[in-house]
Amino acid sequence: MALRRTKIVATLGPATDDPAVMRRLIEAGMDVARINYSHQTREQHEQRFQLVREQSAKLHTEIGIIADLQGPKIRIQRFRGGSIWLDEGDEFILDPEWGADAGDEHHVGVTYPELPRDVKAGDTLMIDDGRIVMKVERVRGTAVHCVVTRGGQLSDSKGLNREGGGLSAESLTPKDKQDLKHAVAQGADYIAVSFARTGGDILAARKLVQKAGGGCGIIAKIERAEAIRHIDDILAAADGIMVARGDLGVEIGDAYLVQMQKRLIRQARARKRVVIIATQMMESMVENMIPTRAEVFDVANAVLDGTDAVMLSAETSVGRHPDTAVEAMSRICLGAEQEWREQDAHVQLDVHFDRIDEAIAISAMYAANRIDARAIAALTETGNTCVTMSRIHSAIPIFAFTRHEVTQRKVRLYRGVYPVKFDVTHTDSLEINRELVELLMERKVVQEGDRIIITKGDIRGSAGGTNLLKIVRIGDVIGRYQ
Repeated sequence: MALRRTKIVATLGPATDDPAVMRRLIEAGMDVARINYSHQTREQHEQRFQLVREQSAKLHTEIGIIADLQGPKIRIQRFRGGSIWLDEGDEFILDPEWGADAGDEHHVGVTYPELPRDVKAGDTLMIDDGRIVMKVERVRGTAVHCVVTRGGQLSDSKGLNREGGGLSAESLTPKDKQDLKHAVAQGADYIAVSFARTGGDILAARKLVQKAGGGCGIIAKIERAEAIRHIDDILAAADGIMVARGDLGVEIGDAYLVQMQKRLIRQARARKRVVIIATQMMESMVENMIPTRAEVFDVANAVLDGTDAVMLSAETSVGRHPDTAVEAMSRICLGAEQEWREQDAHVQLDVHFDRIDEAIAISAMYAANRIDARAIAALTETGNTCVTMSRIHSAIPIFAFTRHEVTQRKVRLYRGVYPVKFDVTHTDSLEINRELVELLMERKVVQEGDRIIITKGDIRGSAGGTNLLKIVRIGDVIGRYQ
């Protein structure tokens, strides 16, 4: 059976709270679960953490968990009648001091007190993912006077963006800071920071994680125009990015979204960072049993561009067929990877390496692609060697042999990397290579005559100590594995 290299992130919710459904999600191909702190209570999130751990243990696998913080979602308040209708040319006022439930055909409150300070005449405001568009005419005190340029029905609590970005809301709200602390206590493997603007937002989140006693990876959600302008700093500070195409598309315009997605994937891979493509990838499967052809192409194109992971949101959290959505996404990824496999693997040969383990990782991929290696076995403590290897375009599977459950879960997000539980400290160093080979043979990854590459360190169990590379042909004398 072909190994799927592109990973699948599935969002948990009411539709996945049944243990049998969770088990089916894992069996269908979920690599990482996303717990969305924008909805429901911490107690419910805690139960989902436990459910993932319980069901993955029963299936003898490790599933990563991303805790996705809500961030400063800027929304309009509520209408007296639940919704209104706006026509093009209507005058309308957005006012943070308007009553939370007093909205009507002429006014509505806003959850963001700084809106009158952040906008000016001529700005374009997008509500409900751009379904309603308004032009700012003037600002008087706290009232932002607008004219509707695209009308329609507008209901309670819809999101609000400024075209081109520029709203100054902090990325980490007081709620986010408490949610982050809770997620660390529950054992989250990654924290996703919503509406990140600069690398400083990511560094602030990392400090909070460390203060809470955690070692979570930090994922920056790219959904603001400002994030695009500061992407180099964000990539330097984060462990990965999530391209959240809903709000990002509203702020930069849908015409630029496709090219931006491709550019962000390239930039993330070049900086050895993980990248997740998210938002409405298979939205029709919230109700339907099969995806649309447009959705098939969307997922496949992300795979062909080299993303580490693709994500399901409402499809699994509240959808009618969560496990079927995962199965369909897995099938599409596998199909797209057959085409991607034919591309020439390439390694940059003019790069200076600051670390020995990085030099070993790149050298391993260069050699593996030129001797037709069947697999790479990487002994790793932290997974850093594996993430470096996975940045190189190759169809060769990378097996992360590690004793640490946290590392097993983290590498589930890396493209083409597969965790294997292995305690490097339990055996004599002369036996390690043989055991690695035997484990790969048990998994039917390799057979006699195949070549594999093994990377490890002189000092067993030492983080960052990878300094050895060995080429092994399966079936050679056992002593020559050493």
